[in-house]
Formats: sequence, structure tokens, C-alpha cells
Amino acid sequence: MNTSASLHAVTPATPHTATRSRLCFATLCALLCALFVAELSLGTVAIPLASVLEALGSGATPERPAWADIVLGFRLPRALNAIFSGAALGVAGLLLQTLFRNPLADPFVLGIVHGARLGSALLVTFAGVVGNAFLLRHGLLGDAGLAVASVAGSAIVLMLLAALSRQVGTVTLLIIGLMLGYLAVGLISVSLHFIDETQARAFKAWDDASFAGATQQQLSILVPGVVVGLMASTFLVKPLNGLLLGERYAASMGMRVTLVQRATLFTTAWLSGLVTAFCGPVAFLGLVAAQVARALFRSADHRVLLPAAGLAGAVLGLGADLVLHLPWSRHVFHLNAVIGLVGAPVALFLLYRTRALH
Repeated sequence: MNTSASLHAVTPATPHTATRSRLCFATLCALLCALFVAELSLGTVAIPLASVLEALGSGATPERPAWADIVLGFRLPRALNAIFSGAALGVAGLLLQTLFRNPLADPFVLGIVHGARLGSALLVTFAGVVGNAFLLRHGLLGDAGLAVASVAGSAIVLMLLAALSRQVGTVTLLIIGLMLGYLAVGLISVSLHFIDETQARAFKAWDDASFAGATQQQLSILVPGVVVGLMASTFLVKPLNGLLLGERYAASMGMRVTLVQRATLFTTAWLSGLVTAFCGPVAFLGLVAAQVARALFRSADHRVLLPAAGLAGAVLGLGADLVLHLPWSRHVFHLNAVIGLVGAPVALFLLYRTRALH
């Protein structure tokens, strides 16, 4: 399979590239801060910045007490969800693109998100069939169970893809991922026939991707879980740079290639599964974030790309959510529709650039 990474990209940075990297990081951080403020201030109810800061500081706004409830109860959890979920998917997309040496690899494109959906659906079905809704109705244990099921589903699809990736090309791997995704969707539909209509409606509401649905208790699982996954990914920086030079070369340098691949697969499954469990199937964000990071920093060095993809994912997630919640007169947007408007052209451009269609 072809890879977009070049060997010179992992050489030590020159002063020019170091300056460029610092400028890009500063720009992404400034953009993230601006979007965060806009996310808390803008919406159906416009809240002045001073009142937003006051609500964040003291939890009360003397001018209009309801503003504090809006900021702390709705907009802040949604913004945190978008930031951490976006960062998780950005890093997951980067890890997949490096592992499979495929610039179009993404948790959604390769069917990994659909595997996570299937894991969640099977848990819902199990709870409905045995007549025990404890897993879903009793707080932390139910949310934790949903996260575990989602991670397990994404891991199974990833292992299948990893087993097949050595035998097929770039486009074939994408087609296999697409077919696995459709298979998972079919199995989800079958499993939902075994639960009652109320549970099915609740599952379908969750199945429409959104950063707005996670509760504070779910965020107490999602945020630490994403932080753990992002920290784990930092230990893969040097091995992933080694893999860019080829598996044989990496092995000759003493790298345990199989162990690195398994650790990358597990980290990706962990990040993708957690986000899917509490946000639903978010499409294209990982693909776009990783490619934005490569385009901005012009490097394949994961010491630069890993934090860059995380920041780009957070910016894209927060920006897409802000677009959704602006005070439109006719609200017809969905999260995946907004991301898809960017993600689909990026995917088509990459297919054209790499001549993968020929």
C-alpha cells in the first residue's frame, strides 16, 4: 500500500520548520479558544461574554440567573464533549492512517464506528431480552457498560481489518471496511427486533450523532477515558515514526512491530469506542483532522502530528457543533451533515491525488 509519509519528514526539524510549527500550534490554540467562547455565548439565547465568564467563575449571574443554567448546564458540557471527542477522533484517524499506510483511513470510513454501534446495540438487546434494564438505567455502571461494549465492538472490526490489510490494497481495504460497516448496520437492525419499541426509539435517538446528548455523568467517563487514550498514544510516537521506514527496517532496529501494531489498534479502538458510546457515530472527523494536521505542518513526524491532529479534531468538532446551534430560522442541520460537507470533498481529493480510483 502507498503511504503519504516521506522519509525526509522524520528528520530533525530546521529552524524554519520549528517556527512554522509553533505558529500553527498557536493558531490552532487561538482558534479553539475563540470557538469555545463562541460556543458558550451564541445560540438561541445570546449571552454577553461578561456574563459567561461570571457564570464560569461563580456559577451565578445577578443580571439573569437563567443564563448560568444555560452556560453550565447545557453549553459547557456540550463544548467539552466536542473538544475531547474531536481530539480523540483526530488522533484515532492519524493512528489508523499511519498503521494502514492509507491517507483515507478513518474510524467511520473503515467501519470501526459501526462496530462500536453494534456492540452498543447488542448490550441494549441483551438488557431488553433478559428483562433487566439495570445496565442502562442505574447510572455509572450502565454508562460504563455501554462504553465497554462500544470499545469491544470497534476492537473486533479493527482486528478483522488488521488481519486483511496485508493482503489487499488501499481501495480494497476501504471497500472491506465499508462492507463490514454495512454488515454491522444490518446486524443492528436485526438485534433491535428483539427489544420493545421504547428502547428501540431511545437507541435510534442515540444513533444520530451529536455532542449535545452526553450527561455530566457520561462526561465523567468520557473525558478521563479520552485523556488516558491520548496519553497512551504519546508512547506510540517513536514506534510509529519507525514504522514509516518500513516494518522490516523497524524490526531490524529492535522494534517489536507486532506489539506496536496491537497497541495502536487497541488505542484506536479505545478512543473510537468511547466517543461512539456517548456521541453516536460521528463521521469523517478523524480523516479530516489528520489531513488538516498534515497539510498545516507539512510533516510526517508524529511528535508534531499527534498533538496537531488532536488540536485540529477539537477545533473541527467544536466548530461543527457551533454551526449546529447558531440561531437559524429553519434548523435542518445535523452533526454528520456539517462534517460531511468538509469530509467528503477531502476524501474525494485524496482519492484523486493518490490515483486510487485508477
